[in-house]
Amino acid sequence: MTQTIAPRLRTLVLLFLAVAGALLAGAAPASAHAALTGSDPQQGSVVDRAPTQVSLTFSEPIAVSDDAVRVLDPKGQRVDKGAPVNPSGTTYSVQLVGGLPDGTYTVAYQVVSADSHPVAGAFTFSIGAPSETSVPASAQASGDGLVGGLYGFGRYVSYAGFVVLVGGAAFVLACWQRGSGVRAVQRLIVSGWLALTAATLALLLLRGSYTRSGKIGDVFDLTLLGEVLQTKTGAALVSRLLLLAAAALFIAVLFGAYEKREDEEKRDLTFGLAIGGTVVAAGLAASWAMSEHASQGLQAGIAMPVDVLHLLAVAAWLGGLTTLLVALYRAPADTPVDRTAVRRFSRLAFGSVVVLVATGVYQSWRQLGSWSAFTDTRYGQLLLVKIGLVVVLVAIASVSRRWTARLAQAAAPAAAGQEHEGEKEPADAVPAQQSETGRADAQRSDAGRAGDGGSGATGAEEAAGPGEQDGPEEQDGADSARAAQLARQRAAMETARQKRLRDADPNRFGLRRSVLAEAGVAVVLLAVTTVLTQTEPGRTEQEAKAAASVSSPSSAAPGQGTGAVTLNIPFDTGGGNGKGIVTIDLDPAGVGDNDLHLYVERTDGKAFDVPEVKVALTLSAQDIGPLPVVPDRVATGHWSASGVQIPMAGDWKIEVTVRTSDIDQVTVSKNAKIG
Repeated sequence: MTQTIAPRLRTLVLLFLAVAGALLAGAAPASAHAALTGSDPQQGSVVDRAPTQVSLTFSEPIAVSDDAVRVLDPKGQRVDKGAPVNPSGTTYSVQLVGGLPDGTYTVAYQVVSADSHPVAGAFTFSIGAPSETSVPASAQASGDGLVGGLYGFGRYVSYAGFVVLVGGAAFVLACWQRGSGVRAVQRLIVSGWLALTAATLALLLLRGSYTRSGKIGDVFDLTLLGEVLQTKTGAALVSRLLLLAAAALFIAVLFGAYEKREDEEKRDLTFGLAIGGTVVAAGLAASWAMSEHASQGLQAGIAMPVDVLHLLAVAAWLGGLTTLLVALYRAPADTPVDRTAVRRFSRLAFGSVVVLVATGVYQSWRQLGSWSAFTDTRYGQLLLVKIGLVVVLVAIASVSRRWTARLAQAAAPAAAGQEHEGEKEPADAVPAQQSETGRADAQRSDAGRAGDGGSGATGAEEAAGPGEQDGPEEQDGADSARAAQLARQRAAMETARQKRLRDADPNRFGLRRSVLAEAGVAVVLLAVTTVLTQTEPGRTEQEAKAAASVSSPSSAAPGQGTGAVTLNIPFDTGGGNGKGIVTIDLDPAGVGDNDLHLYVERTDGKAFDVPEVKVALTLSAQDIGPLPVVPDRVATGHWSASGVQIPMAGDWKIEVTVRTSDIDQVTVSKNAKIG
């Protein structure tokens, strides 16, 4: 629903690309979502002596709990002691117990980013030499389970409630003031307020479990709730609840005193409601801006007001669109949404699109930083989807605008025809309402004469005593009830007739269909936006990868690895003598040529002379492999292969197939970080 948007769309798109290109070309480093950029010991490293502590460095300050960093030995037992400390900047350390034996240790962390999102991860390091470990080198964030799903749904409902509440009120005040008395519009806006209030309360209760344990049973933990109230996110949610109380007063005035005033009297109150409503709406939008991506990183003082404008523009466009849809389908026949209101909303929507383009360009530059982040990061990919949905929405809006123009053209001749018919009406013609009243009075008069026992009375009525006949008051009451019932029936018939005429208008029907299509796209757009606000910005993701590659020992020189990687993998082919251990040595475990040695031993350590072994390497993250390796037999229980090509660094899965007889064989696997 955007007036003149079709001819101006090309200009808006070209402006977006030009400004975005200039900004992305000169992007400066920043971060808006915590990411692990370094550690000591380094990820995947092998140290000679047991460290006394493990240090983690993040891209921005984080919030840590006493249990935020855990270090586990190969058996899964914790070997850290005490709470994490922040010795300097963005580095956090946890002390280790003394006398740690050789083996592979797992470091798991779960912290809260300064922009309110939980961040979790895990990595391994080894003391002396790598060993088997029962701990998976991956961590499930608290926001990944049921609580995380509920929290994400609550965020979506809160955004939807905000859009309907603010956009609906803006549509009524700026475009269709008569809509304040339409019951369907009132229910829509009140539903938006209820949805936002309920979602905010739910987010406040879920927040503690969402950032800590991830357990549904901790939702009503008052201790966690108290901790949440002391955080920036908790303060933002409480502020939102207070502003919603003011919004309730605004709604009461809008649908109370404002709706009951005449058109002339409404003008004075409209200005006051517009100012008050704008302040409340901006405050509600700021409750998101002050606690999420906009509040951290580059130019936070500019980013937060820009984010507020972005949210208000989204609400004015999508919320007004939803209200228009409800008005087109549910407004009563005597109060239809007129073409003037639709055209006003077209102008409002176009202004909202302009604001969205301007603020969207700035946000894209701030959160991405480079063109490559559009395709190489999840945030950029989601942003491309969002941009595509906005383009589709604008295209459908141009169709709606054409239906609006046709509706206006059709309404003008109809109005002229009605005026012409009024001029031809005789001066002594009786208005329809007056004639209906006359007929009702005549019916009441006839009924009154029958009740008075006049000439039309029967002999039985004349013989009846005075006490058995209805008095004048009772008869008048019955006549009034019948007249009221008749009036209601005629009003219902007239309403149904007007609705049929309204629905039969092809222009209005076409407008309703196009607006319905817009609303459907808007629902998907809002869902993508909700996911986008919970996703690590592309700029931060790329910076974290770059920092990790610089700090990783595997990046010391192209094509060189961290040194020989040794994997011990037990197997059991199921036969009577089918148990053993496969040991794989890969040197230098880097990109390019590698030497592979494979040893097969029985459980007692003796060489196992098996008929055949095969090896395959797979990098699932890049959809590479399996790459087959056929080693040559060197001696009993020993196979080797030289020149094993590994094309890319990553977490590779090494599969070994061992055959101990003609029918007994098994395939076992283990992951190894290579390159």
